[in-house]
Formats: sequence, C-alpha cells, structure tokens
Amino acid sequence: MNTRDTSAFATQLFVSVLLMLGVGGGLGFSIVDLRQRISVSANNARILDQKTAEAGRRLAELGGSVAAEQSPEVLQRRNQSLALGLGLPREAQVVRVGVSAGERLAAKRNAEIFQSEHGLVSIPVHFNLGGAPR
Repeated sequence: MNTRDTSAFATQLFVSVLLMLGVGGGLGFSIVDLRQRISVSANNARILDQKTAEAGRRLAELGGSVAAEQSPEVLQRRNQSLALGLGLPREAQVVRVGVSAGERLAAKRNAEIFQSEHGLVSIPVHFNLGGAPR
C-alpha cells in the first residue's frame, strides 16, 4: 500500500492558493473602495471650500455696496431725487451717550443681571424731535 499520495498535497496547495487569491482580491477591492471614498470626500471638501469662498466674496461685495449707499453724499442725492425734504439734524437734536451702545442695550434688556454683577442701571433714552430739552 502506498501511503504517500501526492494528490492530497496538491489539493491542499490548490485550496490554499485559491484562499490567498480570494483574501488578496478582497483586500485589493477594499483598498480601491477606500481610495474612492477618500477621493469623493476630497472633492466634496474642495467644492465646499469654493462655495464658502464665493459666499465670502459676495458678502464682501454686498457690504461694500451697502457702505456706498450709506455715505452722506448718496443719501443727500436720494433725498433730493425723491423730494423727501429731510434735513441734517441740528445739534440740539443730537444726544451724546457716554457709554457703549452695546452695554447700554444689554443693560436695558437684562437689567436685573447687570445691576447685580456690574452695578449698571439702565436709563431710558427719550428722543425729542423738537429740539427742546424735556
């Protein structure tokens, strides 16, 4: 009886080679898939960066046009072209406020918080269009 059968070794070798090819192919496929996902993510990030830059440019352009429209010369021309009859304020109509507008408005809105923390008191501001003091 021949105990050395070479076909059993060949079958084991063939199965192990097929198994290694399957594992290697699966690994290669997963690497290609990962690279594809990285590429798609990079393209999406690039597109978002472009959109952000474009939005920033439009915002800067809009800010510039708003600033140009708020200039005194443009406002005076609009006043004359629309016949609004608006005039410059007289000094008696102007009230100078010594504190920061942000602090004053915050103190007005949250009077109980700011009174306890900073000792600030909100003072109402009255606008007198006639120019005479109250």
